[in-house]
Amino acid sequence: MEASKNMIGNGKIRSVDEAILLIKDGSRIMVGGFGLAGNPDCLIDALTKSSVRDLTIISNDLGAPNTGLGKLLTNGQVKSLIGNYYNWNPEVAKAYNEGVIDVKLLPQGTFVEAIRAAGVGIPAFYTPASVGTELSKNKEIRSFNGRDYVLEEAVHADVALIKAYKADALGNLIYYKTARNFNPVMAMAADLVIAEVDEIVAPGDLDPECIITPHLFVDVIVKGGK
Repeated sequence: MEASKNMIGNGKIRSVDEAILLIKDGSRIMVGGFGLAGNPDCLIDALTKSSVRDLTIISNDLGAPNTGLGKLLTNGQVKSLIGNYYNWNPEVAKAYNEGVIDVKLLPQGTFVEAIRAAGVGIPAFYTPASVGTELSKNKEIRSFNGRDYVLEEAVHADVALIKAYKADALGNLIYYKTARNFNPVMAMAADLVIAEVDEIVAPGDLDPECIITPHLFVDVIVKGGK
């Protein structure tokens, strides 16, 4: 059942434009998605049309030149990046080499674990990933059972922009197949969580066994395109 009209504008449900107004200059923003799957496209587009600047974007990738999250870089809205797979956007390397932005690279597994750690209150953890590479430079290394591990700090954000398939009006979320990717852990690791969904239904209409992100993690819901 589609959420009734009197739910719109009440509680957590907002328009995309209203949601973007909650983001301030200098924010650390997590953005869900892996390639083209699980991206909150409407929220990203609205952010690129806003006047918000000096952003730190925490994401798996940064889209492509002037596409998706790549528009933020093209627009000069990005101050720094935390992520791992920027091969799709050569403008990232260009901007970094020119000193326009700062980039922190993390192995993909470390990246998602650092976000999850922030969500469950773990400040740091040891991992064997990146030991002996440039990515472990200037980081603490310890040996456990004869194997070296690098200390990585948790990654937290001011805002998370996530994408889910369906929400109820309380903010419980379900995801669609691989579009789930980084979205659930990002919903746990930010002060403000804005969820873009394809459909909003009334409380009780979602199968509780299918809910991945409980409503307690979600602050704002917006309805996007499918």
